[in-house]
Amino acid sequence: MAMKTPAFLRHAVVLLVAAACALPAHAERIKDLAQVGGVRGNALVGYGLVVGLDNSGDRTSQAPFTVQSLKNMLGELGVNVPANVNPQLKNVAAVAIHAELPPFAKPGQTIDITVSSIGNAVSLRGGSLLMAPLKGADGQVYAIAQGNLVVGGFGAQGKDGSRVSVNVPSVGRVPNGATVERALPDVFDGSGEITLNLHHNDFTTVARMVSALNNTFGEGAARAVDGVTVAVQAPTDPGARIGLLARIENIELSPGTAPAKVVVNSRTGTVVIGSQVRVSPAAIAHGSLTVTVSESTQISQPNAFAGGQTVAAPQSSITASNEGSRMFRFDGGATLDEIVRAVNEVGAAPGDLIAILEALKQAGALSAELEVI
Repeated sequence: MAMKTPAFLRHAVVLLVAAACALPAHAERIKDLAQVGGVRGNALVGYGLVVGLDNSGDRTSQAPFTVQSLKNMLGELGVNVPANVNPQLKNVAAVAIHAELPPFAKPGQTIDITVSSIGNAVSLRGGSLLMAPLKGADGQVYAIAQGNLVVGGFGAQGKDGSRVSVNVPSVGRVPNGATVERALPDVFDGSGEITLNLHHNDFTTVARMVSALNNTFGEGAARAVDGVTVAVQAPTDPGARIGLLARIENIELSPGTAPAKVVVNSRTGTVVIGSQVRVSPAAIAHGSLTVTVSESTQISQPNAFAGGQTVAAPQSSITASNEGSRMFRFDGGATLDEIVRAVNEVGAAPGDLIAILEALKQAGALSAELEVI
């Protein structure tokens, strides 16, 4: 006997179930749960010129800063361009450059950079980025960028103005395109503690992490600072700290269970229901509500001897029907599996499902946080 596809699936609602069965908590490494305080990347940004483009650069009449930048660069190289001369270049583009300086990066190392057009350049394909400084939030130069762009997009334009493009040809990357010139301040300042910051606030996980660290290194080795931070006693010698962190990040523990949450994407109809979600006793009526709006135009034609004018009057007709109503009931403490089965049986469409969940939450019957994105 062939199985009938539930109406819920026929409406193309994607229901993602997070941990459908209440599985026991599995052990995870501290490396995957937290990061060492201060060990982080830093954003860099810069401005530069891409040259060598095949007639796809900035139209200087609409991007005067490109010509200004080119004149400034040529002036620094000893080329004097008269102030009243504005070359009409099409093989140069002004670009913004951004990159991330990883932790512990040292002068001489290279990092990848992303180059994006900020003018009206059509494509950066085939271009070369000239030397440009990359600055941090403090205004200091931390890297120097230069190199040939790798552009994944492609574009073509006809003489009549028609244009077609694949992906985004106005953005490119330069692998190892920037050389680090300044090191970040040392995060291992020699203080007596190392802090571990959880990726997500969870008091249960913090308590279990403190317990695991104390069991490994002795009582009092670790302490909880708040719901995110754990402080660990550490030696002042940098080499000894590295060895300590290598041991810490491989310690395993069972993190706390995620809070009960239902996440709804109202644009795509995606619904994610956590395994901790419970529903109090509730009854829900569900029906397919159909609203029909029809528009027509009524022509009013006056008598030939009345001297009036022909008038077109719009007529609107709105009808609503609510047929096929059904009701289903949730017993107290209904589990995720029971919720999914009941919603599937009722054949809810994306909008209906979101409305049902919001009504349950409003009535106090949904023991979970409802988040609409």
